[in-house]
Amino acid sequence: MKHPQFAVGIDISADDFTVSISESPGTALYDTRTFNNNLEGFKELKSWFMNLKIKPKNMIICMEATGVYGEHLCYFLHENKYTIAVDPPLKVKRAFKIDGHKTDAVDSLQIAEYALRFFDKLCIWEPREDIVEKMKALITTRELLVKQKTAASNSVVALNRKAVRPAFAIKVLKSNVNTLARKIKALEKEMENLIDQKPDMRQSVNILKSVPGVKLLLAANMLVITNGFHSVKHHKQMASFLKIAPLQHQSGSSIFKKPKTPKYGPAVMRKLLHLAARSLVTHNPDFQNYYLRKQAEGKEKKLIINNVENKLVKIMCALIRDHKPFIKHYIPIHPHYLKIA
Repeated sequence: MKHPQFAVGIDISADDFTVSISESPGTALYDTRTFNNNLEGFKELKSWFMNLKIKPKNMIICMEATGVYGEHLCYFLHENKYTIAVDPPLKVKRAFKIDGHKTDAVDSLQIAEYALRFFDKLCIWEPREDIVEKMKALITTRELLVKQKTAASNSVVALNRKAVRPAFAIKVLKSNVNTLARKIKALEKEMENLIDQKPDMRQSVNILKSVPGVKLLLAANMLVITNGFHSVKHHKQMASFLKIAPLQHQSGSSIFKKPKTPKYGPAVMRKLLHLAARSLVTHNPDFQNYYLRKQAEGKEKKLIINNVENKLVKIMCALIRDHKPFIKHYIPIHPHYLKIA
């Protein structure tokens, strides 16, 4: 897509959204307008564009990722042939100085300016398959129940250590733990049922589960991140997206810090990768040998675990790309040697 003539910045909230149209950075082409965040407001926005004679092919609409607040608007705009970009709020805010006024009008104009300046780096929004959206909701719900179960289990342990034990409270908490455990298993069963609805998706999940350390949850998260395995990135791009690629921090000869991974990113996927890596270096002989070898070289534990996480991502991306299951001790053959064989 070539660079559009107009950029539309939308600052969205639960009840309404503010829109600015810009043709050059920092300048609003028309007066900023606010619409209700519902179907009537969406139709008014479309009518406004038509009255201004701005066609969908001549504009890029940009908004920040604000969860469910902007979801209905994205679907409406996509159905009406508009191009939408949804970028992380932190990414947008870092493009500007933190000074001056902060209002919905100012924010929407900044988002429009951001779209003009960084058009080639925008995250173009596309609707996900229904099965992917459902899987994402199941994963989020399961994560919430796991946190509740962990909190209840910790409370039981704490109450059992008290000098005077409240028996009824312990009984209630244990019952809650058992109930949450059943619900978590039910959610996992529903994940399996969703995957079974699409044979090609089931095949890809089974391929991922053939990798040591990869179980249903990790495979399901990979399914969501890659939009049903349709947008599989290079393993380096995936590592960068997951924030498990160490970043350097040095300047001149006085500032030199050890490379480290950021503390943000897809939390559930990062957690599952970390747990899988810890399990591999403990129970898998190959990864255990790798861990001990790197430890003998003086490498830090966190660095080795992070390397294993990156190895897992590299293996998963390669298997999905090639549609082949994991083969232990697989040795690739260079095409050159096949020609001369």
